[in-house]
Amino acid sequence: MSLMMEILHDLTPLNRVICSSDYDKTIEYLQKILPFKVIEYRADEEYNGWVIPPKWDVKEAKILKDGKVIYDGKWHALAVISLSQRFHGKVDLQELKQHLHYDHRYDDSITFHFRQLFRSWQREWGFCVPKTFYDGLQEGEYEVVIETEESQGALKMLEFTQKGELSETFTFCANLDHPGVANDGLAGVVAGIELFRRLAGKSTKFTYKLVLAQGIMGTEYYLGKQDKNERERILECACLWMLGSQTGLALQESRGANSNLEQAMAAVMGGLGIPYRRGVFESIIINDEYIWEAYGIPSCSLSRMPYPEYHSSRDNCSLMSEACLEEAVGVLEKTVELLEASSLVYKKFEGNICLSNPRYDLYIDLGQAAFGDAPSDERKKMRLLMDLIPTLQRPVTTKSLADRVGLEEACVSDYLSRWAAKGLLEIR
Repeated sequence: MSLMMEILHDLTPLNRVICSSDYDKTIEYLQKILPFKVIEYRADEEYNGWVIPPKWDVKEAKILKDGKVIYDGKWHALAVISLSQRFHGKVDLQELKQHLHYDHRYDDSITFHFRQLFRSWQREWGFCVPKTFYDGLQEGEYEVVIETEESQGALKMLEFTQKGELSETFTFCANLDHPGVANDGLAGVVAGIELFRRLAGKSTKFTYKLVLAQGIMGTEYYLGKQDKNERERILECACLWMLGSQTGLALQESRGANSNLEQAMAAVMGGLGIPYRRGVFESIIINDEYIWEAYGIPSCSLSRMPYPEYHSSRDNCSLMSEACLEEAVGVLEKTVELLEASSLVYKKFEGNICLSNPRYDLYIDLGQAAFGDAPSDERKKMRLLMDLIPTLQRPVTTKSLADRVGLEEACVSDYLSRWAAKGLLEIR
């Protein structure tokens, strides 16, 4: 069994809600694999309206009828709704059903009830049950026992840095929470860990980070509370979601659809002949991407969405394919290699330069159709490159520019070097 599969088997059953003992165990477990830095925020650190929930652990959870246990909420991490209130009491069938939630897609699985994690000020007690159980309940009195233990919560996330020659950073992120499921969260985690294990000990030009945080809330705290100078070193982010199922790879573009990471991943998968879907921002999945984008960091994602078992107890280790995980890691590893082989271009001017001025002599003239001029396709692409350069907002690789205009990277590099010689660009 590979390390990726071993991690999945060990951590999937745990009740990894945002703040919990099992989440803390997960952090301790992963620190033995990579020397992660733990970033922590206290429960009283409210940020942008986000409230860190209490640390919450289920001690006992049962539904009884006629003195016999008919449902044990400890059988699966999803079986008690996340952040359920404590409850001890007797209820009739009608009241009980108001606190039972089932998966409307499948009769035999349970669903992930997570809303209370983000609204800890508005909570109820409840269970997630199979629809067959829900439908089979009879009239009568039921006894409910939900015993939980709560204390002050702390939002914890993991960060691992592969320091390069340059401080400019490409970040990969995945979700470390999501109780009791394998693909949603953990599969991206293990793919990211395997990528950085393979990078370990290598000299890299760029700096790379792996960030493992709670979905949405963890990323908001990670970025919002981060030193601004540190955050500005992050060029882009690639989110790693649900990479273990036997569904096809999907590349979702950043909001601007032109990040270096997405261009590199597309080139890698195209070169390797790996079939994949490509979609615009929010067309395949929307998760932490919009948090990164809100902080001005282009964020694409690599996933295997959609998959039928999403947000259900069917999302377990039997669903995980080692070959699919390895395929995803291979794409990520080749993506890094492609980034490393390219130069990074920094714009050193504002506005638009008069490129025909003899001082620069960088103008690409397409001629005039009225005079019978018919520029070649290559010259049209060179003109496209010329027009693209003034619009650059962030550093970009020569490979990404070449892919965007459809030219060979060597040709693009030669032209860019002329700009650099005039002090208009810096190329590293």
